[in-house]
Amino acid sequence: MGIYLSTPKTEKFSEDGENGRVRYGLSSMQGWRATMEDAHAAYPDLDTSTSFFGVYDGHGGKVVAKFCAKYLHRQVLKNEAYAAGDIGTSVQKAFFRMDEMMRGQRGWRELAVLGDKINKFTGMIEGLIWSPRSSEGNDQADDWAFEEGPHSDFTGPTSGSTACVAILRNNQLLVANAGDSRCVISRKGQAYNLSRDHKPDLELEKERILKAGGFIHAGRVNGSLNLARAIGDMEFKQNKFLPAEKQIVTACPDINTVELCDDDEFIVLACDGIWDCMSSQQVVDYVHEQLVSESKLSVVCERVLDRCLAPTTAGGEGCDNMTMIIVQFVQLKKPLQSAGSADERPSPTEEAGTGSDSKAGESEPK
Repeated sequence: MGIYLSTPKTEKFSEDGENGRVRYGLSSMQGWRATMEDAHAAYPDLDTSTSFFGVYDGHGGKVVAKFCAKYLHRQVLKNEAYAAGDIGTSVQKAFFRMDEMMRGQRGWRELAVLGDKINKFTGMIEGLIWSPRSSEGNDQADDWAFEEGPHSDFTGPTSGSTACVAILRNNQLLVANAGDSRCVISRKGQAYNLSRDHKPDLELEKERILKAGGFIHAGRVNGSLNLARAIGDMEFKQNKFLPAEKQIVTACPDINTVELCDDDEFIVLACDGIWDCMSSQQVVDYVHEQLVSESKLSVVCERVLDRCLAPTTAGGEGCDNMTMIIVQFVQLKKPLQSAGSADERPSPTEEAGTGSDSKAGESEPK
């Protein structure tokens, strides 16, 4: 449930940007929660032909979400598969790499900095003693060298984070997701989910959880975590006889690749603080309504956040941290040969085989 404030924090962090491919706007708000545990990343120019956007919804603390926002896109770029044009493999490896990087002395130190613990006297001293370089030496070729220190056997954080990222290159959109943040595309005003909410009661998730020695109680993994996939949450990833993708909770993302067409207008990436209050179609409809008179995408995001914010904490919904990104497609090149009318083309969800989340309330693609 989390601890609630007596009055919500409605100050927002908002940002807009654009290039020749995309326009984007984002906004995030702490709301009723005692702490802000969401993070995000927006890099319209990840490289000369690629844009990257991500939302990260932390639980049990903010550090894993902040870690992902700082490092996940860098790991996508660093992977050799990315250079070979295989974005899907590089993204999948980057998700798993987050868990690896958060272990040991180096992982502990980075999480201490991101969690502001470095400002406390003991953390500051320990961080200085065991830091072989400045904390921003991120672009060096050592790629997370092993460090000796008092936390060399640190197994990683017990807190965790969702990760839902969208990568756009030319006409190709790749969405990778672990957890219950969600990416939705608007195609001719129709909402299609490009990700699936990884809840423990989903058959595929339940099967893995039980096989790995876990259990589900009241819709929660081992009675505590209401997600089946996440980065971090290392207490659920301790079975030494199983690979990372078969642990009770896994960072393994579902990956969905979509060829964009002229009917595709924008995507929305948001954490469950939004989706618990509005269905995918409701959000798409609302964004369309707002875009008639408002061109600044961050303002549209802010209005969605305000609309979702609950008047009191009595109901639970509308009391979470909220983060939302709208990415509008500025220019889509026409395909070389016609693939038929838009109605004949497979919808994004059909291409991926993920289907729409029945909870979200959007119509099934024809």
